[in-house]
Amino acid sequence: MRAQDVMSTKVVTVSPDTAISDLANLLLRHRISAVPVVDAEQRILGMVSEGDLLHRAETDTEHRHSWWLSLVATVEDTARDYVKSHGVRASDVMTGDVVTVEEDTSLAEIAQVLEERRIKRVPVTRDGKLVGIVSRADLVRALASRPKGEPAPASPEGDQTIRQTLLQTLDSTGLVRTGNVNVIVTEGVVHMWGVVESDDIRNAVRVAAENVPGVRGVESHIGRVPPWAWVG
Repeated sequence: MRAQDVMSTKVVTVSPDTAISDLANLLLRHRISAVPVVDAEQRILGMVSEGDLLHRAETDTEHRHSWWLSLVATVEDTARDYVKSHGVRASDVMTGDVVTVEEDTSLAEIAQVLEERRIKRVPVTRDGKLVGIVSRADLVRALASRPKGEPAPASPEGDQTIRQTLLQTLDSTGLVRTGNVNVIVTEGVVHMWGVVESDDIRNAVRVAAENVPGVRGVESHIGRVPPWAWVG
């Protein structure tokens, strides 16, 4: 299997000028822990994670160096810490030099990147533009979707067609919130993961999957979160 077989295609993004308060609310509203920063052409400029928002002046959590550490800290270190804790836009706090993968990158290669870089997710690009994102959870879901006792075969073209058709259906009908449901198809069996707001929506998503030509079965791992639990 490759990145295109498991990646989430509805990626929540922000612009470099997005306000920090809006960015924080976005993370909460979509129940995600990081968001790519992109330009008008969807080229990745950086990433902002919850970790980038830990030390902020608004919450009185900014870095306070001990006297001995202050002796070795450079002016540049102090300047970077100040911008990180007092900056007002995404470009001030984002982590640059983002590692990315292509759509045809194997899951084995992605797992190695996540481990070596000690990151939880990696953006997927096509011609330098963001088209999806693969997280550690997506790799675990791919493993859980495999038929028991059988080796992992190469991803058939039919599985990719089923996945794209279902994702387009969910998008066009507005059944789920952006990025809240991901799909993995293995040998014609659709595995769905994520959270929705009601049993009715969960059933509608299942029916949508069952109606895609070529589907041999549907395994729904979708949880339900009541509407009042959503932030924003």
